Amino acid sequence: MSNYGPWIGGALGWALGGPIGGILGFAFGKIFTDVGTSSGGPEPRNAHHRRAQPGDFAAALIVLSAAVMKADDKVMRSELDFVKSFLLKNFGRAQAEQLTTLLRDVLKRPIAVREVAEQVRFHMEHPKRLLLLQYLYGIAKADGQVHTAEVEVIRRIATYLGISDKDRASIEEHFYRIKANPYTVLEVSPEASDAEIKRAFRRLAVKFHPDKVGDLGEAHKAAAKERFIAVQAAYEQIKSERGMK
Repeated sequence: MSNYGPWIGGALGWALGGPIGGILGFAFGKIFTDVGTSSGGPEPRNAHHRRAQPGDFAAALIVLSAAVMKADDKVMRSELDFVKSFLLKNFGRAQAEQLTTLLRDVLKRPIAVREVAEQVRFHMEHPKRLLLLQYLYGIAKADGQVHTAEVEVIRRIATYLGISDKDRASIEEHFYRIKANPYTVLEVSPEASDAEIKRAFRRLAVKFHPDKVGDLGEAHKAAAKERFIAVQAAYEQIKSERGMK
């Protein structure tokens, strides 16, 4: 338990409480009891809204990762390898090892997906929730195919996270289809005018800009850049097909 001390000390805020704190408390033990969060109950809706710190993002990521990995009643080695690689890239070796150990424990626990996702929604800014959703689709595709049960769980998580159907479909399209539909990625109809296409691109370019998650660190910005590039690619494809200037 002491191995988690340095990580908890300066990196976790709101994730110590509520449903996430209750789930992680099984692994952290007395640490959560000492801060009065062992009950695992949701925080009141009028609680002070604190910005998500890297540790909070990691805690949410671990719990929701477990929910997706267990969705089809089997945890694949490819999924675990994907998560470990993401953690190593974004948190460094020492914390990645801690978080992987934590994940193995959380995989054994029941997860109240709605309560966890709603806690994240209340405390985490929208761009970071979009990044979290993008990551969850990555887990689902880690074994080369996206299982229906995994997609259903991720879609429910997206709803509870307060992510619109259009935003969710835009992200899902990149992972769930062999060839992404550029109109779905840009969240517009194929009947949209050229002007509407341009406005949609500008709006999404701002929404998915990597700087929106810059405070989580450069590695997270790099992950967000993948979504930004997908939006740009969809726009360029439509421009080319329509002969737009």
